[in-house]
Amino acid sequence: KGLQAFEVAARTGSFLAAAQELRVSPAAVSQLVRNLEAQTGRRLFRRVNRGILLTEAGLEILPTLEIAFEELNGVARQLLGVAPRPRITVSVPTSVAIGWLSSRLSGFIHVEGPTEIFLRGEDDPLATDHETADILMSYGHLHDRRHETEEIITDIVLPVCSSALLASHQPVTSAADILSMPLIHTEWGRAAATFPSWHTWFEMAGVAAGQQVERGMRANFSGSALALSADGLGVSLSQGIYAADPITDGRLVCAFPGKLPLAQPYCITVPKRSEGRPLVGKFKNWLSTEIKSC
Repeated sequence: KGLQAFEVAARTGSFLAAAQELRVSPAAVSQLVRNLEAQTGRRLFRRVNRGILLTEAGLEILPTLEIAFEELNGVARQLLGVAPRPRITVSVPTSVAIGWLSSRLSGFIHVEGPTEIFLRGEDDPLATDHETADILMSYGHLHDRRHETEEIITDIVLPVCSSALLASHQPVTSAADILSMPLIHTEWGRAAATFPSWHTWFEMAGVAAGQQVERGMRANFSGSALALSADGLGVSLSQGIYAADPITDGRLVCAFPGKLPLAQPYCITVPKRSEGRPLVGKFKNWLSTEIKSC
């Protein structure tokens, strides 16, 4: 039970998530892990604030333990006459996980068949150790020489709004005309990477916006800013991969053709322990193709 509690906690990234999967209390999971650490004389997790990170000892035993439990689960399913389902853990930025990727996973499952996918939305930089995931998508390189990272796309931001809002402010013939429309700002927070703001967009367009650019609504998540724009409440700077579907189905329009590239590319990293898994390779190719098609 201690090994099982450790494996689930390491895979899910928290004692709370492990408790939900094992149907016990978080305190029980914590106690099982502490007992395991006492029995082995090795510290397996580092407690950081309210989260957990694997130690070198934990990283060392996790791959072997995951394979062992996967084989045991396969035997159990075989005895029950149930075909085992492939399983993969995918770590992506939270903004990618919510909405964009979650709405597309059915396409992968339709092609590859029933697959157990653990989709983790992580802060950027990653909040949990990437060794616990089979494949990672990150904004910028992870700078880990142990694993090969591949750049897949450098996204752009563009001003988007509802067609009704744009029609009510016609004509919009220059970037300066955007200043007469209500603006929606995305506040990324101190820990986030640097993303373009309305200041940088107007500067790129050659418009001296001054203090006027500070007005407007604010959201701390790109999906929220996009939803506000779709509801006709203002113009937001949206990433191209998120705006593609709403523009295609008419929920949003491009307010003005001024595109600003992001400072870093999106990348895909596959830890060495997962490189040989065919399912991981298929998901990597599918994810890369999917994001490039936006």
